[in-house]
Amino acid sequence: MDILQPQGWAKPRGYSNGVVARGRTVCVSGMVGWDAQCVFHSDDFATQVRQALQNIVEVLAEADAGPEHIVRMTWYVLDKKEYVGAYKEVGEAYRDIIGRHFPAMTAVQVAALIEDRAKVEIEVTAIVPE
Repeated sequence: MDILQPQGWAKPRGYSNGVVARGRTVCVSGMVGWDAQCVFHSDDFATQVRQALQNIVEVLAEADAGPEHIVRMTWYVLDKKEYVGAYKEVGEAYRDIIGRHFPAMTAVQVAALIEDRAKVEIEVTAIVPE
């Protein structure tokens, strides 16, 4: 996997501008902050992020993949201000679960998520070298 960083561009913080990789593609559906039995244990934004990231890692493991194989993440959040206000806790959760691996990433505020208690939904694409 190679990070795409055009010459002269400011280095992004917490994500990459682009990634190029070759291998087996693993697509993970949007994960919300509930456990394996579809039960929410918190309405706290950062706690839901932590659980969603853990869910992603567990799904990746089923494909013999890990966080280091993630090339793209899309975050859907209900409230941009809540997301920005939780940057510190979200960053800690991210580093604890994903590590210091920063794929191409998009975050968007949406009007609603399908699961009423969900505050965030995260989907990823991973590429596992063959």
